[in-house]
Amino acid sequence: MLVERARSGGLQLTGQGGLLQQLAKRALESALEGEITDHLGYEKHDAGGRGSGNSRNGSRAKTVLTDVGPVEVKVPRDTSGTFEPQIVRKRQRRLTGVDEMVLSLSAKGLTHGEIAAHLAEVYGAQVSKQTICTITDKVMDGMAEWQSRPLDRVYPVLFVDAINVKIRDGQVANRPIYVVMAVTVDGTRDILGIWAGDGGEGAKYWLHVFTELKNRGLNDVLMLVCDGLKGLPEAVEVVWPRTIVQTCVVHLLRNSFRYAARQDWDKVAKALKPVYTAPSEDGATERFLQFQEAWGKKYPAIVKLWSDAWAEFVRFLSFDVEIRKVICSTNAIESVNARIRGHFPNEAAALKCIYMALMSLDPTGKGRKRWTMRWKAPLNAFQIAFEGRLSPSNN
Repeated sequence: MLVERARSGGLQLTGQGGLLQQLAKRALESALEGEITDHLGYEKHDAGGRGSGNSRNGSRAKTVLTDVGPVEVKVPRDTSGTFEPQIVRKRQRRLTGVDEMVLSLSAKGLTHGEIAAHLAEVYGAQVSKQTICTITDKVMDGMAEWQSRPLDRVYPVLFVDAINVKIRDGQVANRPIYVVMAVTVDGTRDILGIWAGDGGEGAKYWLHVFTELKNRGLNDVLMLVCDGLKGLPEAVEVVWPRTIVQTCVVHLLRNSFRYAARQDWDKVAKALKPVYTAPSEDGATERFLQFQEAWGKKYPAIVKLWSDAWAEFVRFLSFDVEIRKVICSTNAIESVNARIRGHFPNEAAALKCIYMALMSLDPTGKGRKRWTMRWKAPLNAFQIAFEGRLSPSNN
């Protein structure tokens, strides 16, 4: 009937009073009628219901928000008041699809105000910022469970990187949220957890983070890649004594450019490349001395930067080229940075947003496939270089 009306009278498909809204209304009301029939045990107007002790008692109208917009439905009632509808529960104002839509938009970095405006513009639905906040708060229980889930016994590589966000807690301040990502023995990617910091983290902080990971079952890490975080190598030494801590080469290069004039960036990059592509530590040392001689007077801060990071920088030079290619950078988790924007009222709100962004990464699974293929050769090299610590029986 609705389709015929659409054909003859030009009934619109979407929007207020459109075909999809009317279909949603009829589908919901039919389902509710089926629920009360099942609850009472007899069909509407069925004589078999006489004297049963309970009967239909009219209906009440309520508006629910669906993914095709707000829909007004008539919810049937019974005389005894024992009917508990399931498809549209008591006090429920949103169907599941709307909650999923809000979570998806939030995970893509939209603010609560932008989500509210989007729902109003596209679906004609008025949803308050507080309601959106309530919906997104539901993920916190899942986040707590995710953050404490058991881990594998061994991982070839851990990457540790910081996402800097602005938090309005008293006054606006830049705060780091640390993401720890692992590569599994099968070559897949796994985010192990997220932790908030204040920017002044030291060995005690990292000892807490790594002990937490160890208590979740992580007993061995072959290599850990990070951006020269203070106190981190000392904490790793305590928790996983055999783990090699590697400074991210890409971060070293970026930090070098901070001390160089823009017109010298290409020259500095060209002069530093022989250092991190050297065949051995001795070769890297020789190339670095050449860089120091050429640029040390003009940019002593760059020389100091590399000298301070040297112990954690040169370690990857003793490994096969396949290992070098995948552990010289934390770029593997930096794509998350692009998904996070805006200011957050507090630390919990920032963690919630980053968690949702992480959970929505790679929805098609194509990135996972590319990642796994990329890691096949390095994992074989790890197996040889680390004397069987990655054998499946240890996982």
